[in-house]
Amino acid sequence: MRPSILYPLFAPLETLSGIGKRYCVLMNNLCGDKVIDLLWHLPSGFIDRRCNVPLSQTLDGKIWTGKVKVIEHAVPKTKKQPYRIAVEDGTDQLILVFFKVFGDSVTKQFPVGAEKIISGKIEIFNGQLQMSHPDYVVDAFKPEQMPLIETVYPLTAGVTNKMLNKQIFQALARVPELPEWQDERYLAQQKWPSFKGALQMVHHPQNFADIEPNAPARQRLAYDELLANQLSLAIVRERLKKQKGRSLANAGKLKEKLLSVLPFALTDAQKRVIAEIESDLFGEYRMSRLLQGDVGSGKTIVALMTMLNAVECGCQAAIMAPTEILAEQHAETISELCDKIGVKTALLTGNVKGKSRKLLLEELAAGNIDILIGTHALFTEDVAFKDLAYVIVDEQHRFGVKQRLNLSQKGNLCDVLVMTATPIPRTLVLTQFGDMEYSKIDELPAGRKPIATTVMPLSKIHNVVEALQRKLNTGTQAYWVCPLVEESEKIDLSAATERYESLRKIFGDAVGLIHGKMKESEKDAIMEKFKQGMLKLLVSTTVIEVGVNVPNATIMIVEHAERFGLAQLHQLRGRIKRGFEAGSCILMYGYPLSEVSRSRLNTLKSTEDGFLIAEEDLKLRGGGEVLGTRQSGFSNFRVADLSVHGDLLLTASKDAALILRQDQNLQSPRGQALRTLLYLFEQDEAIKTYNAG
Repeated sequence: MRPSILYPLFAPLETLSGIGKRYCVLMNNLCGDKVIDLLWHLPSGFIDRRCNVPLSQTLDGKIWTGKVKVIEHAVPKTKKQPYRIAVEDGTDQLILVFFKVFGDSVTKQFPVGAEKIISGKIEIFNGQLQMSHPDYVVDAFKPEQMPLIETVYPLTAGVTNKMLNKQIFQALARVPELPEWQDERYLAQQKWPSFKGALQMVHHPQNFADIEPNAPARQRLAYDELLANQLSLAIVRERLKKQKGRSLANAGKLKEKLLSVLPFALTDAQKRVIAEIESDLFGEYRMSRLLQGDVGSGKTIVALMTMLNAVECGCQAAIMAPTEILAEQHAETISELCDKIGVKTALLTGNVKGKSRKLLLEELAAGNIDILIGTHALFTEDVAFKDLAYVIVDEQHRFGVKQRLNLSQKGNLCDVLVMTATPIPRTLVLTQFGDMEYSKIDELPAGRKPIATTVMPLSKIHNVVEALQRKLNTGTQAYWVCPLVEESEKIDLSAATERYESLRKIFGDAVGLIHGKMKESEKDAIMEKFKQGMLKLLVSTTVIEVGVNVPNATIMIVEHAERFGLAQLHQLRGRIKRGFEAGSCILMYGYPLSEVSRSRLNTLKSTEDGFLIAEEDLKLRGGGEVLGTRQSGFSNFRVADLSVHGDLLLTASKDAALILRQDQNLQSPRGQALRTLLYLFEQDEAIKTYNAG
């Protein structure tokens, strides 16, 4: 249960005065529907109204605040003329200009002879000081009502900055004095304020430095959020480590057989990672591990080697891929090797229907299939294993913690390995996969040649087509990827279709087209033709980003490369890293090219190190974009920014581990305060999920 001290912060927004149902909908779209959501909606700037020099000394274009006396009203003769009011402060005169006046509102607000405090932007017109529609007007005897510093927030249509400031002022008044959950010595060392003090400072900045991500108050709140994240994941990891599994220790005869038929030697990195995975598989607790390996680093062989442990113990293993193309590719590689060593494999996708499916499921339930390869179809209700002990999920780095837990429920105390070729920065591994152990293949097989990456403007497209023609005549194959237009799949499709039509005029039937709107079976048919060499050039949207294996395709052309993220471009380039021929990648950009885009393309040109690229992408675009999590249901941080607060995350990770070592059940005074922190950042759900699991 959430502690009662937090109830005022988790109350609905309607409980604040001045918020009706319509406004609530707007606010929900902007930041959320609870009082706490307002507090996490951080300012983007502020307006300084502290300039109160005499009018005679004020400057054009500056915000001025001061006490004035109303002298006279100049009522316009026609509706097209503005309403003017002359005021003065004893040193100079100022004309207040109103382009819209409702009834007698201005005469009531500015009676002649009255004294007012006003604030707004000064303009000089025909040598005369004037101010159009003052931002604030208060009575001279109520100076406390004038906001000398007005915080500026990101807004949405229908919500004004003035309204938002009023609501946040009310929300801040509801923040209780909470027990301190941070280590007192660390707080003093960092010179950070209390939680309540930090919120006040962030929402009431005194200068521009106060709203920077590295300001003490902002750092304090970011660290609170990161510690809540790391602590909840550490609790989950501890719970998982204690979930009884079963040991898959064995004599290793099947692995020896496989090594004898492999046409290549394993890299040192593959050997190291296999040993790390096996240390979990052979232990008594269930494995939950993430395996990262760049494109072409040999993850499939690592998967097979480790699955043979389950098979030799008389159990079953399963490997799940996100698409039918990828599942078929895995099946091709794995079944060819397994046939040689007497291990039975099968492929299950949506295409397997009727009698074939029925027969396959009977064989699976009887235990006659050792390794099942497939798509999400593996985890539909009618798929029953005799004894599933090990599950591998490929390229599903977008799976959340709950889904990862559900996968293992199919079997009997299943070990789970999640594999990805998307290089993920260390900070994102900690925040998104902190519930898992972590392995990394950081070496490519011997003999892989580097890819030559060229960056050029779209205006040189005819040169690219001419060079492509020469290359295709030598028997090589190529990809041509069309731009991504996030707002519209139709535009994506038309861009790809137009390029396909124009290239068909040059290359004829050797060109194929593949895009996201096609049925799975249509995509598979085109990909099969491309793999067989019947098509020489494949025009595509980004559907070929993940995993497709065509060793003869050594050319990748990306149109409007500036519209793609670094990690995505790296993934695309990886498509031509499958064979042992040197590849060529041409990144074509359109004008104007922003500094971020230029930096992105230059990074791609200078390195093939996926992990270096991922770190750079994090700096340029932020964590949600790198993992594609804007649409995937991962919660993005409200306060912390991993491109700025990465060091704080590493500290939080160590702090969380230390906390659980010293106070595993969070029973000490600090432990009790940390429980409040977890509820404050809504990390309670993750803990409940794993407690139940």
